[in-house]
Amino acid sequence: MDFDEQTVIVTGASGHLGRAVAAAFAARGARLVLAARSKATLDAAFGGESAERIHVAADLSRSADAQSLAGAAHDRFGRIDVLVNAAGGFRAGEPVHETSDETFRFLFDINARTMLCASRAVVPAMLAQGGGRIVSVAASAALKGTAGIGAYSASKAVVVRLTEAMSAELRERGVNVNCVLPTTLDTPENREAMPDVDPSRFVALDDLACIIVFLASPAARPIHGAAIPVTGLR
Repeated sequence: MDFDEQTVIVTGASGHLGRAVAAAFAARGARLVLAARSKATLDAAFGGESAERIHVAADLSRSADAQSLAGAAHDRFGRIDVLVNAAGGFRAGEPVHETSDETFRFLFDINARTMLCASRAVVPAMLAQGGGRIVSVAASAALKGTAGIGAYSASKAVVVRLTEAMSAELRERGVNVNCVLPTTLDTPENREAMPDVDPSRFVALDDLACIIVFLASPAARPIHGAAIPVTGLR
């Protein structure tokens, strides 16, 4: 899986998963466009920019910011080959009938709207150059509503349905669109929140990053509209 001369946008790049995804693509020669709400967090996570990597501050729940991100990628590298929608967030604890407008808005903005805005911004460039790949991070919770995380599950289900719809619209035009459905990720926050769970049963970030890299590679050319479960050992 060689990504030499290919441009990869990673959203949510300063987060735990975003950093793992960026490292996996960098190890395979990709030119990186890393996006997060704050450029300072990107600089802290990755160091300074380089000839093969730029950092872009963007609130991807806003269409204008997403368009600016796509423009920065195209201006610097001339093309956009891969978009990884890794931006996302989690909240739990409220039953559906007590879910606040703020929680609902937060989860749909950070999980669904960011994916929509980023995809909407990059697809025209991919179509113009003859193809591309979009991989989004949904969640296993998207498959079934569970008590206490109804809004989160619904927001991630939107990612799956948009993936399927975009795939149906774009597969004949050279753009592969797929998503992954991880269970609990192995992050310091999740270890702290679930101290009684053996962390080896969580999904390792590097493992999930490798699956994302595969879906973004030519080897996954026949895969369209898939929602790939990534369940670790749980």
